[in-house]
Amino acid sequence: MSGRSQRAGLATLTPDWPVPETVRAAFTLRTGGVSAPPCDSLNVGVHVGDDPQSVAENRRRIAAALGLPAEPVWMEQVHGVEVLDLDARGPLPGVHKADAALTRTTGRVCAVQVADCLPVLLAVRDGSAVAAAHAGWRGLAAGVLEATVRAFADRPGQLIAWLGPGISQAHFEVGEEVRRAFLAQDAGAAAAFTANARGRWQCDLAGLARQRLEKLGVAAVFGGGWCTYADAARFFSFRRDGRCGRMAALIWRAQ
Repeated sequence: MSGRSQRAGLATLTPDWPVPETVRAAFTLRTGGVSAPPCDSLNVGVHVGDDPQSVAENRRRIAAALGLPAEPVWMEQVHGVEVLDLDARGPLPGVHKADAALTRTTGRVCAVQVADCLPVLLAVRDGSAVAAAHAGWRGLAAGVLEATVRAFADRPGQLIAWLGPGISQAHFEVGEEVRRAFLAQDAGAAAAFTANARGRWQCDLAGLARQRLEKLGVAAVFGGGWCTYADAARFFSFRRDGRCGRMAALIWRAQ
């Protein structure tokens, strides 16, 4: 599934997936930073009311611990389907509204921020291109994974995906409108929803992502076994805590 790494006192999850050595990826945990509660302590989000200097220091620590070749491109995520091509547009961090980023260039770092939504990392099998997508239920229903896969311009069968920590079905209660949004596109999505005693639905976000990827032809899908809501020691969770920090899923091509 993945390994837990300790880099310079900062704990991360390292994806366990069959990509070339030139593809580097990591998922940050909530510990090892300087932010005060309720964003304690390794918050990477500037939009959650945290002290900007604390966020900057947390990002600096992540870059140093992971040996990042450049500052990640921190997008303004809006639960949409925009895919930022880091090679074509040369964006500045924090400027562009998008929910996925892709690069074919070494030394450029794709990043998405999450605190229950599902981070999805993608790579071509030969390591020639990588991407990161932010897949909450709205983005999934709107087609963020479809847009990201299309942006590779490669056969989907050549892609490998990794699903990072997100809220699990046991803790993700949604209304009928969420279920309808998915069933309107694919009747098979019903398998990802279980009725509960309150007349609502428990939604399997990772299961929906797997369905979408497999339907696109991405058969090699790894990860997806962590619940952000259930593990307060390691993960931020907006559904659990309300105001909280954000974690980062990062991917880049090394030399």
